[in-house]
Amino acid sequence: MIDIDSELQVKATAKFVRMSPRKVRRVLDQIRGRSYREALIMLEFMPYKSCEPILKVLRSAVANAEHNNGLDPVELYISEAYADQGPVLKRFRPRAQGRAYQIRKPTCHIAIAVAPGTEA
Repeated sequence: MIDIDSELQVKATAKFVRMSPRKVRRVLDQIRGRSYREALIMLEFMPYKSCEPILKVLRSAVANAEHNNGLDPVELYISEAYADQGPVLKRFRPRAQGRAYQIRKPTCHIAIAVAPGTEA
């Protein structure tokens, strides 16, 4: 369990990431509530494509906390991590006998908030 002061949350977001939010959420569920160091190690070695944009957002959130609020990265924990659905790009693929098949290319918005905390 982690004791987090909600007033000191620092956020970072990535919008319109060309990836399904469902695929991003399975990685975010693994790192939510962990320390920054643990999350970095996990994201480096997970075999999922969604780890790359999540890692960028996490590093951005920690950089915001360090630069804007003067917080120490060693003490930071991931307090919030979620992926919302963005707009869906719709494309059409030609099929047999003059038909067309719709292809949906989903996007998502990734948001991560870090906060200083101590393990309870």
